Amino acid sequence: MEKQMHLAAQYLAAAGISFLEKESDDSHTNLGFNIGNGCLSTHTLSENGDVLCLNYKSFTLEWKSNQETKTFSLDGATHAEVLKWLTDTSKAFLNKTYQYKFHYDLPYAIDDAFTFKLADVSKLKALLHLRVLAQLVLENIDKQYNLNTSIRIWPHHFDTGIYSALPNSDITIGLGLAIPDSICNNHYLYISGYKNGNTIDTSKLPKLESGEWKSNGFTGAILDTNTIVESQGVAFFKEAINQLKNN
Repeated sequence: MEKQMHLAAQYLAAAGISFLEKESDDSHTNLGFNIGNGCLSTHTLSENGDVLCLNYKSFTLEWKSNQETKTFSLDGATHAEVLKWLTDTSKAFLNKTYQYKFHYDLPYAIDDAFTFKLADVSKLKALLHLRVLAQLVLENIDKQYNLNTSIRIWPHHFDTGIYSALPNSDITIGLGLAIPDSICNNHYLYISGYKNGNTIDTSKLPKLESGEWKSNGFTGAILDTNTIVESQGVAFFKEAINQLKNN
């Protein structure tokens, strides 16, 4: 299900590329997450409030405008069928052409015959839980440190993250939730620190009470999210931030 949701999120990224002004940091492609409805969503695509959403709860794409919502079920749909729906729907709502084109390489291959399948409802619920956990933890950190920054999902790596300078400090931090990769076999929280444009060396920092510092391939700290709750995620980030500021 992780692969399918990662691929489905690219439909939203492509909408940002198709209909929004390009930003130098690619932020026109990134997505928001709403805990209440369990949806990833694009930035607003028009003055009429158009947004394209991916719903974790119903495994659907949703095109929402100020007037109405159109829903497309992904279960059993081919990539070609999804693209036809997006092309027709964007034409109807925006009178513009949707294009499925990217300036980055996708981690998975997809062709017209690729078929989405809701094979494991419990897995999809677990993935939703992780997005909710990440959102709550990052909202807590954002508030505690007065970062006043946006929490966004970056579709290429499919991580939930923030990047912000720490107030009254020369330290900048990047932190969030990453999907399984070569660094960790499970979803994990991550944080890196930067000073004067350079990544802060973590090789000599004190051992963390939870999580661990990494300095080979990735320079920062990680915490496996397999069994944690919100308070543990917050504590991990706070301890790491404190060490990055004071060492």
